[in-house]
Amino acid sequence: MRKICLGLLLLVLSMTVLGQRLNVATYNIRCENRSDDAKGNGWKTRCPQVVKLIRTYDFDLFGAQEVVSNQLKDLLKNLPDYAYVGVARDDGKEKGEFSPIFYQKSKFELLKSGTFWLSSNDSVPNVGWDAALPRICTWGKFQQKGGTSFWYFNLHMDHMGTVARLESAKLVIRKIREMCGAENVILTGDFNMDQTSEGYQLIAETLIDTYHKALDRNATKPTFNDYNLQAQGDSRIDHIFVTGRFEVIRYDILTDTYQADTKRLPSDHYPVRALLQLK
Repeated sequence: MRKICLGLLLLVLSMTVLGQRLNVATYNIRCENRSDDAKGNGWKTRCPQVVKLIRTYDFDLFGAQEVVSNQLKDLLKNLPDYAYVGVARDDGKEKGEFSPIFYQKSKFELLKSGTFWLSSNDSVPNVGWDAALPRICTWGKFQQKGGTSFWYFNLHMDHMGTVARLESAKLVIRKIREMCGAENVILTGDFNMDQTSEGYQLIAETLIDTYHKALDRNATKPTFNDYNLQAQGDSRIDHIFVTGRFEVIRYDILTDTYQADTKRLPSDHYPVRALLQLK
């Protein structure tokens, strides 16, 4: 009887541990635009491939970037297991790009959510510092069903403003400290700065880059590919950061392609995936 009870206890414990596992990703899906249409990379062609990739890797949650309203609707229509949080950057509603957080509805309860602008005035739509465009960070606090709670932040930093990227890094870290305290945090996004930049180093002083902490890693390409299958290098501008209680089981830069008139990529960024487990 004692052995049976011990066996049942170990089974329950193992199920609890598995319940704390999270498969998360960041994915800049590339906004819909006429330039891509003319080159064979239009959204109508890419959308089924983006959806297929998300289904194949079965992300529990993922942060996306460059998502305009009609793309958001297409993703929700084709990914019925997911809900999202987030607003568009130009008006705080539906105008301009979203940086939404998608999550599987059956696995998580949304406790609260919001969006702030990467600017000295972070509560209303505006352009911060030397940025070329309004930029945002969307966040949500989630309760894993049968598990613990955690915060998830997803952002898209400016592609032009060097001051804006550094100040955005400072702002995001300050917000995480103020909002989350010692709670579990995941931060994903297109940071438009790689691992050599000052802004990246600032974030890495507070949070952990899953690339470095991964027990198993597959990262043979730069995260930005510009639709170039031959792109080489180790520059990572799309990142997944976590707080210290997360163990990183695996880290992947996902380089899936599809065949149309020729071999193509679903986006001009590769998605980055991290398999996490709470200690």
